[in-house]
Order: sequence, then C-alpha cells, then structure tokens
Amino acid sequence: MFDDPLDRPYPRPAPAEPGGGPGGGSGSGPGRPVRKDEIELEERGLYIESWLPERRSRRRPLLFIHGELAGSWLWERWLRHLASRGWEGHALNLRNHYWSKTADPATLSFDTYLDDVVAGIDRLGPNPVVVGHGMGGLLVLKAAAERAGVAGLILVDAELPAELRPPVKPHVVREVPIAYGRAVIGWDMLPEKLQRENRDMTLDDVLRVQHLLGQKARESGRARADMLAGIPVDPAPLADVPRLVVGSGLDGSAAAVAAEQLASWLGAEHEQYGAHSHYGMVLGTESHRQVADRVRTFLETHHL
Repeated sequence: MFDDPLDRPYPRPAPAEPGGGPGGGSGSGPGRPVRKDEIELEERGLYIESWLPERRSRRRPLLFIHGELAGSWLWERWLRHLASRGWEGHALNLRNHYWSKTADPATLSFDTYLDDVVAGIDRLGPNPVVVGHGMGGLLVLKAAAERAGVAGLILVDAELPAELRPPVKPHVVREVPIAYGRAVIGWDMLPEKLQRENRDMTLDDVLRVQHLLGQKARESGRARADMLAGIPVDPAPLADVPRLVVGSGLDGSAAAVAAEQLASWLGAEHEQYGAHSHYGMVLGTESHRQVADRVRTFLETHHL
C-alpha cells in the first residue's frame, strides 16, 4: 500500500492536521475512520488513488481530476476531509502524471486526457460526481457535457471553454513547447516569493507543491495549445446536473472574472474565495477547509 505524499518529510516535516485523529479527518468535529485503496486501469496505464469511509454509504462516489503537472496528490486533503464524512473519493492520475504510466508528452493531447477522464468515469459509474481543478476542470466539463453521464459537476478555478475564452493569436499557440515544466505555470521561483504571492499557503505548502510539480518538462504542450486555441463545449446536456463553480482571487482579478463568467454561462452555483489562491483552495493547510466544507454543503444540498 502506498504512503501519503502530504505526510512525507520533505522539504520539512508537514505540520500535523488539526483534528486529524485516527482517521486523519480535517475540519471541525470528529471524522469517521478512513481507509485507502487503489484502482488500476491497466489497459490505459492509469492509476486512481482512492480514499474511502470505513463503512460504505449510499452517497455518490466522487472522481477528482487534477490539472497541469499535478496528480492525485493535489486532492489528498479534500479526499481525507470528505472520506471522513462519508464520501468515497477517487483521484485519477492522467497519463504520464504521478503514479500513472510514463508516456512521451509529445504523444499526448487534450483528447488523450479526455479519454482518460471518460475511462475513469466509466470505471466508477454510473453517474459519479466529477470534480476538476484548472485544466482538470475543463476536462470534466467536456466529459460531462458530451461523453459521460455524471450526477454532479464541481469546477475549481477551471480553464475556460472556447465559448468564453478570448481569441488567441495563432503564433501564441504555435509557440507552446512540445513539453513544459513548472516554469510555464509560474512555479519555478524562490519559495519565499511564491509564498508571498500565495498568502493562504504556508511555506511548507509551497515547498510541497513545488516538489510535486517536479522540475522536468513533462506536461503535454499539445494539451496546452489545444486549450489556448479553444475547446468547444455544449452545456445544454448539463441543464439538469447540479453544478458548482468555485473561484480564487479578489473581485476583478482574472481568476475571479473567469469563474464568474463560467458560472453565469453554465447557470451554476458560484462561490468566490478572494483570500484563497489557485492551489491554496485545494491543499493549503488551513485554506482548503473552507472550500472543502462548501463542496460538502453542495453535495448534501443536492443529496449526492
């Protein structure tokens, strides 16, 4: 059985989770015991990290999809939080990410990742709740609208579909490298500077994200170019699916405007966290709790 990246002693020992207890639950109040498992989709070389309540419930399973350069590690604080409250959570690692099979980034694209997401949904089916962050948000939006049935949709700082994305000059798309690393997404700088720019994250949080994003150019440039050029999505099939859009950043910031536009376009519930950062919403030692609790409220309200 694998260990928990959030508990590994790099670069310094991670602080203890308040209220962790035997089951590792976070947030206020005692959580239920949690067990960990794994699912392998051998035909696609995909690895899914699962966090499960000790006792199964009738709640919908949750499938979490990460964004650029990330992996199932991105979701582990949410997985722990929600599993300790009765939801089984499954975090997919896209091709060539974290524990999934290594592949040449030049052979991958947005459609490759989309196929991975659909395979994950089919494995958990029928109709799980899907949750996506960044590029993962656009992936689950596209999958849910056009490829697979879902019971609920939660988009966290999601990349925008073509219908909402401003036009990009062709040379910008052409100049995306075949493979890229953390410098392209702004995470190849001094940790202290990153922490000043992401004030809801501790220095330990920042160091951990930097480490897990890695130093190698291993993300698919074609997938990024596809997003820049615009991924069209038809939202009509989602009319009866409960939808929540969560955004980071202060009012008027690019991230906040994007989240507001996406929520309006989808007719979705919208929650904005002005003091939270892109990664802090998901795995900040303290900042993840408020967002995870909002997601839990959404799930409970819609009986998911």
